Amino acid sequence: MTVSVAEVDYLEVMEYSRDPLIIHTDYKVLYINQAAEEFFRSNKESMIGASPLDIFQESSKDAISRRIQSAYGKPADVIEETVFRIDGTRVEVELYCHPVKIGDTRAIQTYVWDITKRKETEKNQHDMNDEINELSATIVPLIDDVAVLPLRGKIDQDKAMTLLDLIPCKVKDRNVNRLIIDFSGVYTLDRMVIDYLFKITNVLSLLGVRSIITGIRPELAVEAIEVGIDLSAIPTVATVKEALAQIGMTLQEQNES
Repeated sequence: MTVSVAEVDYLEVMEYSRDPLIIHTDYKVLYINQAAEEFFRSNKESMIGASPLDIFQESSKDAISRRIQSAYGKPADVIEETVFRIDGTRVEVELYCHPVKIGDTRAIQTYVWDITKRKETEKNQHDMNDEINELSATIVPLIDDVAVLPLRGKIDQDKAMTLLDLIPCKVKDRNVNRLIIDFSGVYTLDRMVIDYLFKITNVLSLLGVRSIITGIRPELAVEAIEVGIDLSAIPTVATVKEALAQIGMTLQEQNES
């Protein structure tokens, strides 16, 4: 069955769209759909007739005004902006607008997409990358070819996977042959993360780097055993000081022999 454009009730299509939509002309709102009412926490009566510029911060209004004027001729590019709901709350959004005709009147249809969650995800990823870079940069050289990696804070699966990728490269770049991995500053781990962290020691072993684990709390040791990690294969002592003492004794024995 072929449907002609004349048979499509475009207003009904807009009304049931899940995207907030606004139609405006000459800086006056002509129509908003239900999704826009919900997004702006308003109603049609209070927004129709108002200026679409009212939802923007003062510093953006001139640029938005020029953008609206250009959109009468062709669709405008998608941009990110900050808008205000009727209750004054700020929201990060993407905006897309294009020309439409209502009878003989030229107008603009604007889509408003909430990108708050995406922005939060991007920020969290950025913060995690900063933490990872900071953490991997804290491989502290000690004596000869010995260094310590002090793990701290909350380590989730993404962070553990990134450490697994970064640490072996960092260690080899710095000519480290023995690495003390100190867990004493870690306060949150789950079983999957424990598995990833101990995989680091396996990868280092393949590269000829010997690992010593310090700061393992009893509950962490229990969880490691429960996920099948054989701690007996990895030198484990209580503190970094004890690890250094052990390394010092080994060096002394090697020198004496």
